[in-house]
Amino acid sequence: MLFNGQLLAQPLFSPAADRNKEAILVQLQRVLPAQGTALEIASGTGQHIAWFAQALPGWSWTPSDAQADGFANLIASTEGAGVRNVQAPRVLDVLDVLSHGWQEALIAESGGERFDMIYCANMLHIAPWAACAALMQGAAKRLTSGGRLILYGPYFEDGVTPSEGNVAFDAGLRGHDPDWGIRRREDVEQAARGSSLRLQTKVQMPSHNLLLVFGPAPA
Repeated sequence: MLFNGQLLAQPLFSPAADRNKEAILVQLQRVLPAQGTALEIASGTGQHIAWFAQALPGWSWTPSDAQADGFANLIASTEGAGVRNVQAPRVLDVLDVLSHGWQEALIAESGGERFDMIYCANMLHIAPWAACAALMQGAAKRLTSGGRLILYGPYFEDGVTPSEGNVAFDAGLRGHDPDWGIRRREDVEQAARGSSLRLQTKVQMPSHNLLLVFGPAPA
């Protein structure tokens, strides 16, 4: 395919995204209504959004990433899946929450500036901790009144012995960048509460991951 006049080679492929997409989809089908609007943060290769869009055709999906570098690959993934309910990707850096970044990126062919679901997988451990609070603040502004923020990835939890794999993974992340690392679920919840979001559901997922569902706190 062509993207900005350039021929795109075979799309990049994430084995991890391919392994976990079905387990995540099962949970999305359990907690989401039949239709709505969704924003994906840090869409990466586009494999998740392509898979979800196929299985949840009543939803309009907007992918995003901090830079446009990977958009050609993302578009190839969604076009390869034959889906028509995925909007054009947006440049959205969660750390721009205090500027106009989220607002400008989300003025909308895709159903407006607010979303019924914001989905973010495997980002918090490869971003500085400030990204967590920024994600919560941005999501609180962009979710509908009954919307959900859904996070997926590895987390440490108080009172739960971490897997050897997650301990080694965390050490490798921090060795690469001291600002990275697996986050404590409790710290993520506290950041959410600071933006008036509350944890509604916690689901234990395969390979020592968690799926966390947040929603606006009752008024």
